Formats: sequence, C-alpha cells, structure tokens
Amino acid sequence: MAGAREIRTKIKSVANTRKVTSALEMVSASKIRKAQDLMKTSRPYAQMMRQVIGHLAHASVEYRHPFLIERNEIKRVGYVIVSTDRGLCGGLNTNLFRKLLGEIHEWQKKGAEVNVVCIGQKATQFFRRLKKVNMAGSVTQLGEKPQVARLVGVIKVMLDEYTAGRIDRLNLAGNVFVNTMTQRATVSPLLPLPPSDDLNTTHAWDYLYEPDAETVLDHVLTRYIEALVYQAVLENLASEHAARMVAMKSASDNATKAIDSLTLIYNKARQAAITQEISEIVGGAAAV
Repeated sequence: MAGAREIRTKIKSVANTRKVTSALEMVSASKIRKAQDLMKTSRPYAQMMRQVIGHLAHASVEYRHPFLIERNEIKRVGYVIVSTDRGLCGGLNTNLFRKLLGEIHEWQKKGAEVNVVCIGQKATQFFRRLKKVNMAGSVTQLGEKPQVARLVGVIKVMLDEYTAGRIDRLNLAGNVFVNTMTQRATVSPLLPLPPSDDLNTTHAWDYLYEPDAETVLDHVLTRYIEALVYQAVLENLASEHAARMVAMKSASDNATKAIDSLTLIYNKARQAAITQEISEIVGGAAAV
C-alpha cells in the first residue's frame, strides 16, 4: 500500500485537476447560449437559400451552370472539413474523422483522389499527417463569432478546383447540433447541387435573369455554398461548447469519485500506521 504522504499528493493533484475541469465546464456553459443563438439566427437564411437553389436546379434555363451538372465519372473528390480549434470536447472531432476516413477509404478503393480544405486547428493537424490526402488549404482560429470573410478563401479554392475540373464532387463534413447531449457527425454533398426534394423533376417555367443567367447564377450559387459552410461552422461551434461542457462535467464527477476513493485509502493507511505504532509501544513496554 502506498504511503500516506504519496496518497496526499495524489489527492491534491486530482483536486487541482477537478478545479480546471470545473472551470472549463462553467466557461462552456456560459458560451453555449450565445453559440446556439448565432446558429439559430443563421438557420432560416440557409434554409431559404436551399429552397431558392432547389428551384433553380429544376428551372428549365437554357444556360446550365457547372455547379448544377452531374458528372458521369468521379476521378477526384473534395471535402470541406469543419472541426474545432481546441480539444477537451470528448469524441466530437474523433467521431467526425472516423466517419470521414471511412468515406475517403471507399473513394480511394474506387481509384479516386481526395483533396480537402480544413476549417479548424484539429482537422488541419489531423489531415496534414495523412499522406494519401491532398490538403489544398486551411483556416484556423475563427473565434466565438466566426466571420464569413475568413471562410471565403478556402471555399474559393475548392470552387475554383471544381470549375476547372480538377475535382468532380465536393462534400461538406462537420458536426450538426441536435441538443446539448447529442451532436451528429455528418457528410453532405455540396457540388453538384442536389435538387430540392419537394419539387417535381420537370417544369415548363423559368426565371427572368438580369443582366444574364450566367452572372446571376454564378453569384447566387457562390453565396449559397458560402451560406452552407458558414452554417456548418456555427453548428460546429455550438456542438463544441456542448460537448466540452458534458465532457468536463464527466471529468469533474470522475475526479470527485477518485478523491473519495483515495481519501478512504489514505484513512486506512493512517489507521494502519497508528495501530502499528501502538503495537510497538505495547510490545516495548511488555519487554521492559
């Protein structure tokens, strides 16, 4: 059995750890409300953009934008990956990366190359180590109030790659906030744009474009992609704070249990030491 002094040191160390985890839990609890408000404020815009693009995808316009055309052969696949900048948020990033690696492996088995751009420090560090995945760009340290302007660069990299034909499909990977206890890792298609499910496949109508269809569609579709990626960043931010709050609460509870267990061991060791001293005193007195 460890000595009393060693056990006291362990108790102090675990208590200090509990202070840190409790502080992180309270910080995330205070930030999660603001992150949820940002996420919920952005959702209606993203949903409306989906409806508009769904109509455009079904419109019988003479000009077909490259983002709306399905390619027959998939030789290169791109991913926009949204992760956190910091750790200590449970399995949030791990679950996403595990899901992504499964999909990437399936594409590579079919002979397709994989290019990625990473949003967040954790994804940047993880995919930079993978030799069979090409990292085309990254952005980190978006803070508690992400700005679309910080995302435009990495988004443009992938859109230019798709327009130039260097990738044939583009997907968006991130965590969707369900509730405080549940965050779901998802991979959804970005390009080519999927049509809206609530519309029929054929229409005899079209929009009137000013100045022309190419200019309008290029601007609207680019804004649409940016809106989806920005919404994914806000969803991931809310998921990060929720996951960290739950993980740190669990860590604090485990630290409390460890302290209780170590305290019991310490008391037993101290009682054993006292009993031994008494026995030595009694034995010495009897010898005299």
